[in-house]
Amino acid sequence: MHDDASPFFIAPHRFDAVDDGTGPVLDRRHELVPASGEHVLDRHRVDVAGYLLGPSDAYRAWSLPAPVALTVTDHRLTYVGGDRQRTDLGARRRGTARLPALVSGQIRWQWPSRLELAPATGGNPATLLVVCDALRTIRQPALALVGPGDRIGELARQLRHAIATFRLVRPELVDLSPPERDALARLTRTASLSGTGRVLLPGALPVEFHSREDYYRPRHADAQPYDAASGQR
Repeated sequence: MHDDASPFFIAPHRFDAVDDGTGPVLDRRHELVPASGEHVLDRHRVDVAGYLLGPSDAYRAWSLPAPVALTVTDHRLTYVGGDRQRTDLGARRRGTARLPALVSGQIRWQWPSRLELAPATGGNPATLLVVCDALRTIRQPALALVGPGDRIGELARQLRHAIATFRLVRPELVDLSPPERDALARLTRTASLSGTGRVLLPGALPVEFHSREDYYRPRHADAQPYDAASGQR
């Protein structure tokens, strides 16, 4: 596994393939190197976590202990940060201190099926779930972006516009019916989200779990439920 492999529990069609070179390429400053024809739209600093959403529940599968650098482009979002909970094997053998590991991941705009925004309430930060439909399962993997309400609200607007535009201008990647094209066109013109909101994104391609073990993996004891209405865990 690469040192900067995503902690996500699935791989492409998928979110991130571990060893095939399709993950985000970073420069010496650990910033995204855009692909040919790709344009950076904005950068943010937010907390991230991975969730599995079911018909009646949602559980956090992983989280990073510190905010990450999030880059939004016209093709995808990527995140890069350190995970102090990961241990350098050589340092462990030498009995020295834990060292932070570089963690990165991405979601390409072919994949999200909806966005769910839970505003900041009661001292809790705002949360934006980027939800994807999983192939052959009833569980949906989601990336949670967490931060101040104004920042997450603006991020929701950016992602909605970027995803809709990406699908409209690339018919060879996403097969859209006329009603779906109309719905995406409306999303490019709609004002920013306000309050709790769910935005459906027509034309999403399904993702798939890397293996049966990824989906049927026993839930960890520290897994926490998520309340989409309040953003609380």
